Order: sequence, then C-alpha cells, then structure tokens
Amino acid sequence: MAASPPSPPPPPATAAVRSPAHQSPSPNLANFFVWREFVWGAIAGAFGEGMMHPVDTLKTRLQSQAIMTGAQAQKNIFQMVRTVWASDGLRGFYRGIGPGVTGSLATGATYFGVIESTKTWLENANPNLSGHWSHFIAGGIGDTLGSFIYVPCEVMKQRMQVQGSSKSWALNATKGNVSQSPGTQMYGYYNGMFHAGRSILRDHGLKGLYAGYGSTLARDVPFAGLMVTFYEGLKDLTEYGKRKYLPDSDLQVSNSFEGLVLGGLSGGFSAYLTTPLDVIKTRLQVQGSTTRYDGWLDAIKKTWASEGASGLFKGSVPRIIWYIPASAFTFMAVEFLRENFNKKIDTDAEMPLN
Repeated sequence: MAASPPSPPPPPATAAVRSPAHQSPSPNLANFFVWREFVWGAIAGAFGEGMMHPVDTLKTRLQSQAIMTGAQAQKNIFQMVRTVWASDGLRGFYRGIGPGVTGSLATGATYFGVIESTKTWLENANPNLSGHWSHFIAGGIGDTLGSFIYVPCEVMKQRMQVQGSSKSWALNATKGNVSQSPGTQMYGYYNGMFHAGRSILRDHGLKGLYAGYGSTLARDVPFAGLMVTFYEGLKDLTEYGKRKYLPDSDLQVSNSFEGLVLGGLSGGFSAYLTTPLDVIKTRLQVQGSTTRYDGWLDAIKKTWASEGASGLFKGSVPRIIWYIPASAFTFMAVEFLRENFNKKIDTDAEMPLN
C-alpha cells in the first residue's frame, strides 16, 4: 500500500471493524472471518496502487529532484509531467509498477487483516483502548508487519521511477545531471524488479534493500493509524448526521460508495499531515551512493536548512492527489468484497454441523 508504500500506502472497512456479528460459526470456517480480510485487503491494495501509480511516479520525482540533480530551480508538478512524457512517454509513468503492486499486496493484506484481529484483541484485553485508540494502534501494527515486504519493494520502485527509461537515464548520467559525491558511481540501470533487487543486494546488502526503513515506519505507522482513525470517525459522524438531520428518511447508501467517499477523505487528510516524513523517506531511499544524508535526523536538518518548510512539504500536492483516489479505491474495493462475499460466508458458517 503499500506503499509501498506505502509506504507507502493502504488502512469495519476499517470497515473491517464493522463486520457482522457471528453466532456459533462452524469450526472449519471460524478462523476465516479474520483471514478473509487479508485476502480482501491484498486485492484492494494492489488495485489502488495500480490505478494511481503514475501520480506516485510524479511525487517520487518531485521529492528526489534536489538529491538526483542538485538543481536549485526545481520543477513543479506540471513541468514534471512534461519532462516524464518527453523523455520516456507513457511507459515512464508506469516505471516501477511491479515492485509497487507487490508491496501493496503485502501492505493491504496485513493492514486490513491485522486491523480486524488486533482491534478485537485490544478491546478485549483493555477496554480503555476501545474506539479510535484501538483503530489507531491496530492500523499501525498492521502496517508495521507489512513493512518487512513493503520497504524493499518501495526502494526498488522508487529507484526505478527516478531512472525512467534506460535511454534517458544514460543521457542524464552522461550529461552529469545526476548529482553524486566525488569519486562515487551512481547505481546502474535496472531492467526490472528482480534485477533491481539483486543489484541492490549485491552492492549494498540487506541494508540497501531496507534503506530508509526507520523513516518509512516513522511515516507509515502514523499514516496508517491516522487513516483508519479518520475513516472510523467519519463513519461515526455520517451516522450521527443521518440520525439527527434525516431521522425519517429511508435513504440507503451502499457500503462501497461510503468507502469510496470516506476512504478518499481519510487518505487525503492523513497524506498531507505525514508529507514531511515522506520527503525524508524518499530522499534516503533514492540517494544510493550519492549519500548526502547521514540518517533520518540529518536529512531533516539539511532539508530544513537548505529548503525550509517548503522543502519538507515537497510533493504534497501529488501525494494528496495520489492518496485521495488510491484510498478511495482501496476502501471501496474492500467494502465491495465484504458486501458481496461476506454475507454468504457468514450464512454458511452459522449453519449447524450435521
């Protein structure tokens, strides 16, 4: 989701948290009440990433301009669209989609699956954590578990995104457009996801594949917690509004449509608030052998010193543009799968054994 990722992205849907009550389920299906959320989450996460990957490519390129080119006059989102199209065409916007979808499969599965099981466990173990606190903690735990797969995928995806096509990458390197430290060599061009993974592992070991892992968690745990909390809060607010202002109305809104609207709003709010953490994560992951930043805190200090607050919110517009529809599609897909498949599963589970 995930990214990533998440990073990173995805976060009753959350409706996971509003699944129907179950009366004496049969033993062979009892565990599936939770496990099916992993399946729905994986499908929804991959769907959201696939739909919005071009916007994520623009975000990554905008955030990495300073470290990749050292340019002081940096492009805005519209200039970046023209740059990507002119150098790489339509394929440039989908560069890195393989690791992106792979990471979102893992993040979506753990996010929605763990939210359901962890939330219930937290509320039973400590009633004081019921409500939005349990949503926040469950979302953070789910995203943390998914990060073990999501982060390496995010590193591969983002490096492939900033490279574009082999022709444009070679041209930039020849012209000296790729900013790097004296005596160092920038990483070579990646032909695909597996080539990228092998190359990074060979050149930098596991540390290279998990570059920016701490900053990824620092971004995604608050994001995941905030998104599910916002979503649940908006659902509660919607229900309150219906009861107060439309008490006699028979208006029915499908769970899928509700997930589309409320999921989009939740993703947009959460994305903006965590943009500074996303900027730092991106720069740590794409720097490779240029190594301008010595860790997360050093990256924050140098970014603030050279670019100010605007540098920390670089790419916030495409990040929000990405997360509103991506979160909307993800929650809509999860709600649709629950609405159309859970009822039959629940009915079968409640049937007594012969």
